[in-house]
Amino acid sequence: MGALLAVLAPLDWLNSQLLRIGRWIGILAVALMVAAILIQVVFRYVLNNALPWPDEAARFCMLWMTGLMAPTAFRRGGFVAIDMLSHALPRLLGNLLSLFLLFVSLAVLTVAVQIGYAEVTGFGGKFATASLYVPGNLTLTEWVRVPRSWMMASLLVGVVLLILVNLELILRNLIVTLGGGERLPAVPDADMAGID
Repeated sequence: MGALLAVLAPLDWLNSQLLRIGRWIGILAVALMVAAILIQVVFRYVLNNALPWPDEAARFCMLWMTGLMAPTAFRRGGFVAIDMLSHALPRLLGNLLSLFLLFVSLAVLTVAVQIGYAEVTGFGGKFATASLYVPGNLTLTEWVRVPRSWMMASLLVGVVLLILVNLELILRNLIVTLGGGERLPAVPDADMAGID
């Protein structure tokens, strides 16, 4: 039991730190997404001159927000789940079922890492976005199109963070199954807005 708790402690700390940073970046991504959409509404409906970049910028921010916020939701049990069966079973069987499902999730996430890596480094990642530009130098005299790999990196980063959370949840479930639930540190009770 002590070995499992010793492995859990640094993983718990690492996830807390990474997810805190991810929540703050996710909040920024939501704010930028809303700003891009509002700019597009004003230009399209007030000035009757739609801009080419806000839709793509909003999509970019939405993907990063999702990749960075989903691990926090997973860690805190915020995903939709059908848990009637595990609650109806005796405690040990329910814990074993949850453990089995976490291992299935880990297998799926491992495949997703391979897909995310292929999207970032493969053929699709070599293209540039259609209309999203960033400054190419500090003097703002040159602008370059954002590579699609920057957008698809949100999948890779999100899945890696989900794997770290999944490993933490597996360890927590193992400790509870082995009867050490009272020695288990609680998942931080920070609110979903990222203020810890």
